[in-house]
Amino acid sequence: MGGKAGLVTGAAGGIGRAIAGALVESGAGVLLVDRNEPALEQAARDLRAEAYAADLARDDAPESAVERAVAEWGRLDFLVNAAGVQARGPVTELSDEDWERLHAVNLRSVFRASRAAARRMKEGRTGGAMLNVASISSTVGVPGIVAYGAMKGGVVQLTKGLAVELAPYGVRVNAVAPGYVSTAMTEELWSDEARRAETTARIPLGRFASPDEISPAALFLLSPAADYITGEVLHVDGGYVAR
Repeated sequence: MGGKAGLVTGAAGGIGRAIAGALVESGAGVLLVDRNEPALEQAARDLRAEAYAADLARDDAPESAVERAVAEWGRLDFLVNAAGVQARGPVTELSDEDWERLHAVNLRSVFRASRAAARRMKEGRTGGAMLNVASISSTVGVPGIVAYGAMKGGVVQLTKGLAVELAPYGVRVNAVAPGYVSTAMTEELWSDEARRAETTARIPLGRFASPDEISPAALFLLSPAADYITGEVLHVDGGYVAR
């Protein structure tokens, strides 16, 4: 990815930070985007990358982040949509506010950032690559995170539709669908011994992944090694959906 430049949302921690780190190590210029400004600034220092603090739930934030990346490097070669929020609990107790928050961050911002990036990539006439972070919950039903799964299902269909529509312009669009990963979002699962045991019992490889085990798949799909791959959803889940 040397000589390439783009942005990663949700880059202050977890999977987003791991992907950003892999891109930086590959020689790419990376703009880290996140609403958690202290964590974002620390990530930027650690990775030696640029930072842009933004709440992607705001209507203009995804477009502003894309334009910031273009202003930084004069081009846009890749976009990684990794930002996400969660709301756990029975669907009967899910509030409208929770639904709207998940929609704003997990799906609407993905659409808006992708739309802005597509305009720039088409304009540049040099192609590009987009990567969306989906989830196993976009493939199988997972109780307790119904709304999250619905948004990630939307991300999968957005990925496929964009891949077909943008292919004539040399723009590839793929997704990774992680299983259970040890991040802040899943802390209440992996930090509780009983819940961790219950969850890992359903994973053929028998453990949670680390964020660094998701980033190689993401880097591959963004790289020239995947030049003939578009519209793909690659599960990185320890075999969870194979059952």
